[in-house]
Amino acid sequence: MGALLDVILPVFVLIGFGYGAVRLGWFSDTGVDALMVFTQRFAVPCLLFMAIASLDLGQSFDLRLLTSFYTGATVCFVLGILGARFFFARPWEDCVAIGFGCLFSNSVLIGLPISERAYGAESLSTNFAIIAVHSPYCYFLGITAMEIARNRSTSVVSMGGAILKGMFSNPLVLGLALGFTVNLSGLPLPSVFTDALDMMVAAALPVAIFGIGGVLARYKPEGDLWTVAMVVGLSLLLHPLIMVGMGTGLGLDHDVLRSAVITAAMAPGINMYVFADMYGKARRVAATSVLVATALSVLSIWVWLQVLG
Repeated sequence: MGALLDVILPVFVLIGFGYGAVRLGWFSDTGVDALMVFTQRFAVPCLLFMAIASLDLGQSFDLRLLTSFYTGATVCFVLGILGARFFFARPWEDCVAIGFGCLFSNSVLIGLPISERAYGAESLSTNFAIIAVHSPYCYFLGITAMEIARNRSTSVVSMGGAILKGMFSNPLVLGLALGFTVNLSGLPLPSVFTDALDMMVAAALPVAIFGIGGVLARYKPEGDLWTVAMVVGLSLLLHPLIMVGMGTGLGLDHDVLRSAVITAAMAPGINMYVFADMYGKARRVAATSVLVATALSVLSIWVWLQVLG
């Protein structure tokens, strides 16, 4: 119970503040949109840039870790697509948007604060190793699958151009790419620049968490509930189970394993809705899945914390 009170609830209380502020009319939808633009396009990319620029790549990037995490994510993506198609008879484009929610866990906005509160700041190198690959891999996979579904009759060149445009117009991917550039080149950054970025980074997570609550206040858990249940089950249960099984089998260090499992156990992030909205597909499923899975993850994360110790 201590983990629930000390680690999980403060994060979800902050989400509740954002939710309540919008529901009660104390904070406008326009203000929420501005917060999310600030975090998604500026503050979180700065956080990722600073984290990757200073990360010990040789020590943090363990192939066993990334193989375990992204095998689980990819299996859930494929099962989400196939389940949406063959159990719920959705069009292929909807299936990809639904599968993307099973693929893309909320590794940054909720995963980072939960891991830090549970295991300390020193544990976050595991999180950042996963996050460094997360947006590029997930968006590449999701955009590729969507462009194949949408443009089955077009040329490979046109399809490739659409995939690259989608990838490199994403601020999260750009922040990661710049961080890798600085890290690998050894380029020194002036302290006045890093101090400014540190101020931006300090605001990133609390503002984003409050903003998530505001976004969730717009939606009601309605419609397509069996499809939503599939997304929730794959995200909160199957992905971390695969991570536990593969990580244990491959001999991951316990501290690394538990941070990775907690990251895998995160609910689909707001990026599920962003992806669905970008293509105009399965938006109600995406919004409802984010809302329901985020609420249920309070319990599921607590269970995983107890299991992992």
